[in-house]
Formats: sequence, C-alpha cells, structure tokens
Amino acid sequence: MSTDQPPPGGQPPEDDPFFKKPQDGPTPPPPPPPPGGSPYGAPAGGSPYGDPPQGSSPYGGNAPPPPYSGGAADPLAGMPPLAPTGKRLVARIVDALIVGIPMSLLGWLIGSFEGYNGNWDDISDQGNGKSLLWQLITMIVYVGYDTYMTSRKNGQTVGKRLMGLRVAMLNSGTVPETRASLMRAVVLWVPALICCFCIWWLINLVMILVDKPYKQGLHDKAAKTVVVSAT
Repeated sequence: MSTDQPPPGGQPPEDDPFFKKPQDGPTPPPPPPPPGGSPYGAPAGGSPYGDPPQGSSPYGGNAPPPPYSGGAADPLAGMPPLAPTGKRLVARIVDALIVGIPMSLLGWLIGSFEGYNGNWDDISDQGNGKSLLWQLITMIVYVGYDTYMTSRKNGQTVGKRLMGLRVAMLNSGTVPETRASLMRAVVLWVPALICCFCIWWLINLVMILVDKPYKQGLHDKAAKTVVVSAT
C-alpha cells in the first residue's frame, strides 16, 4: 500500500483519472430545429403526412368564387360569362313547349279542358277530377323534366343546350346535384302551375333583370345556382 500523499496545497497530478479539467468557455446549446419546421422533421407549415393537393374549380383557379368563399374582390372573378337574359328566356320557352305541347294533347284527350273559356286559372277552378289529375300530372312532368336535365353531367335542359347555356352551382361551378335541381324546379314551376302562371314568370324575369351581380331568379336564389355560358 502506497503511503505517498499529494503535496499540501498542491494540484492533483494531471494523469489522475478522477481529475476533470474545466472546459474552455460555456457549454454550447443544442442545435436548433430546422427553420419553420418541427424538431421531428415535419415539413414546414404543413402536416407530417403532407398537404392534400388543391382541386381546381370549373370557374378557374383553386378556390370557389364568392360570395360563399369570401375570395376575390370581384364577385364574378373566374366565372364564365353570365347568360344573357334574352337567351335564358328563349331557352325557357323551348323547355316549356317541349313539356307543354304533349301535356296539352293529353289534357285534350282526357277531356280536361271542358268548359275552358280562355282563362288559364279556369282549368283548376272547374273542380272536376280530370282537370285536377291533368294539372297534377303536368306539374310532376315539368318538375321532373327540369330536375333530371339540370342534374345531368352537363347541367343543361334542351333549351339551354340550344342556347349554349348551362346551370351551375354558384359556390363551385359544378353541375347541381339532384337536391338542388329539385329545389330549383319546384320553386320555378309549382307556383306557376297552381295559380299564377304568367305573373310568376314575370316576377322571375324582373328578378333576373334587377339582381346584381349574378342575375338570379327566385328559383336560382333557392337553389344557390347561376346560369352561365357553356361555351
């Protein structure tokens, strides 16, 4: 056993394994995380699983147009041109005749016009079963025609296809789904066929003329649709 003792007041020998020399300067901090990202390696500004790609709108761009998206200052930015009122009117007359002529022939065959004196409302005022049945069938056919044609892949009735127009959802430009197409058709046709055919069409025409900026009739307001150029 060694009896050597360290010199009093002296320093431990440099080869002493328990002697720790002080390091020069303060301990450096750990390296910072990557700029804008997570210390675990997540991409900057996004999810570690990656952001989904943005879809494109039929109106153009990557976001739906106003008013529901609150995007551009110009509410018509990115949209196709709105349909001219004259073309819309011609398209509606064409569609009305496509359904109206066959239904009028059916009404004449089953005797629904007996006692009719030139007043449209007299058809429903007669109160006989034939006229009421004809009126109900006519309403169903008009609503069904408009709903089916508008909710198809191109959003066009026969009249709108002839005029180069189509119906689109205001918030995205897509073809209306069946629910929206049905709402649009019901608001357009049911009041007209129940009591006030000419007055209801006139109200909708005035609404289209004065509505800004989307030229929507009451049926468009109800379904949140617009009529735009298809070309």
